[in-house]
Amino acid sequence: MPELDLVGSREILVVEDDPLFRRLLSDGLRRHGLIVFEAESIDTAMSHIHEHTFPLAILDLKLASGSSLTLIPELKKNSVEVRILVLTGYASIATAVEAIKMGATNYLPKPANVKEILDALLDNRSDPKLPSDAPTMSLERLEWEHIQRVLAENGGNISKTARQLNMHRRTLQRKLAKKPVKK
Repeated sequence: MPELDLVGSREILVVEDDPLFRRLLSDGLRRHGLIVFEAESIDTAMSHIHEHTFPLAILDLKLASGSSLTLIPELKKNSVEVRILVLTGYASIATAVEAIKMGATNYLPKPANVKEILDALLDNRSDPKLPSDAPTMSLERLEWEHIQRVLAENGGNISKTARQLNMHRRTLQRKLAKKPVKK
């Protein structure tokens, strides 16, 4: 793991709307000696940003209250040196490029553990690409993630999700009955 080489403040902002993942990530970061400020929404994050200058921030891309990309300019306004990691369960090249253009230091698809998150956040390479040895998600896992996202957007309505995915409802039900693939 990279050493936490921070001058001055050891504060980090964690913006994540999944309470379990936020708690686990925050606990892991505290074990590394960081002072964690948690936010579950854009409004809570903005309150923290207006009260503190953070050298580090971890942003879940898609929050119930909107896209966390709107927080990047605010974080940069307080400190141009801030290191920002964007985490997402819906990884795409377009959002990765957008996040980096806006000033994020790095971009990492979920699932990721605390070590992977800190490695990506503290990596000093100017190239924001994932390391070549980083595992890529299989096509089956990407499909599973996409189905779950669309299903959530449709409030669990299988018929509506099937129509949106241009898939027969029974085919979708079979796919949902299978356990998700690991990678």
